[in-house]
Amino acid sequence: QVQLAESGGGLVQTGDSLRLSCAASGRTGSSTTVAWFRQAPGKEREFVAASRRGGSSTHYADFAKGRFTIFRDAAKTTVYLQMNNLKPEDTANYYCAATNTGILSTVQLTTGYGYWGLGTQVTVFS
Repeated sequence: QVQLAESGGGLVQTGDSLRLSCAASGRTGSSTTVAWFRQAPGKEREFVAASRRGGSSTHYADFAKGRFTIFRDAAKTTVYLQMNNLKPEDTANYYCAATNTGILSTVQLTTGYGYWGLGTQVTVFS
């Protein structure tokens, strides 16, 4: 079992930055793939970014490239999502997800993850 707890969401203005945290516990290790997804009201949950192989391999959705960065702490137990230059369209509930059996072909799919946190709300106003 893996337990995930997100934090760091909030209410910010356009152009501001936020850093989300995902604290992982239980059966986690450097081989655990951890990802961030987001879901806005009335929309499907979508992939944001993922960290594989202890952080040595990262993947981003097109909208996240150049603005968002996913990284892990030295102990590999917390995964962060640094979000810069936030826009109103980034408003969503952000979820952390994890898997110990991840493969590259499913890294951007919700079905590729068996463990989920409860989410943290990010609201960006103009």
